[in-house]
Amino acid sequence: MNNRRSRKEILRNYVEKPKQAGIFQVKNIENGKVLLGSSLNLAGPLNGHKFMLEIGSHRNKMLQKEWSDFGADKFIFEILEIVKVKDDPNFNLNDELTLLEQIWLEKLQPFGERGYNIDDRIRQP
Repeated sequence: MNNRRSRKEILRNYVEKPKQAGIFQVKNIENGKVLLGSSLNLAGPLNGHKFMLEIGSHRNKMLQKEWSDFGADKFIFEILEIVKVKDDPNFNLNDELTLLEQIWLEKLQPFGERGYNIDDRIRQP
């Protein structure tokens, strides 16, 4: 009985925990190429990319090929920046994330030789 309450409490804490919005990357430390992404809930996409790569089913074929060629230990999954939520009635989380997307796309330019992104649409659910 005690164990159940503990599980319920853990689940409730997880559900109530505020989600972090921001920018992340999957980086090949062997060649420096990155897959840049963003989300209103960072934990989901990071876990999703890692899972899909591990089972060999990532939708980005070049990233999947290099994961297989170089090995999982040559990739890191990083949160680059978290949206700082402001206590301001005009604050808009989507707008703030869009601005960060533009900044990081310009900074890293993760296309072609430099990365795995195909275009500048990096937002993920």
